[in-house]
Amino acid sequence: METTDAPVPPGNKRFDTKIAVLLRTDLEVWQRLNVTAFLVSGFGARVPELVGEPYEDADGTAYLPMFRQPVLVFEGTKETLTKAHTRALSRDVDLAVFTSDLFATGNDRDNRAAVRAVGRDSLDLVGLAVYGPRNGVDKILKGARMHG
Repeated sequence: METTDAPVPPGNKRFDTKIAVLLRTDLEVWQRLNVTAFLVSGFGARVPELVGEPYEDADGTAYLPMFRQPVLVFEGTKETLTKAHTRALSRDVDLAVFTSDLFATGNDRDNRAAVRAVGRDSLDLVGLAVYGPRNGVDKILKGARMHG
């Protein structure tokens, strides 16, 4: 069953916005984790209000802040990613992409150069992340299913 809406656990707030990652189904587990981490890393800088306050344990040890809302992870075929990418470009959302070429690079400069070397419609997408209004993100992810 295809869905882009996760159940809301009791006591949790339902946000007007959504942070979502869409991964290609043929990735290995380590690639899925790596791509997810890279894709969401820019949202905190781009949309600072997404980041909450720093954490602290009972002993006073300080920890970094995290997103104030969940990051939902979806999966789909290469075609699903291509369609989602096209939809995202036509909407007012923040968008991050990860292409297969980035697995062969080892630094940020080379990552940017690898993406810059390929036209928008020819990117070999293995993952993308979007942040925006909940209903818009749901429409972008049509055809994707919750990762599981």
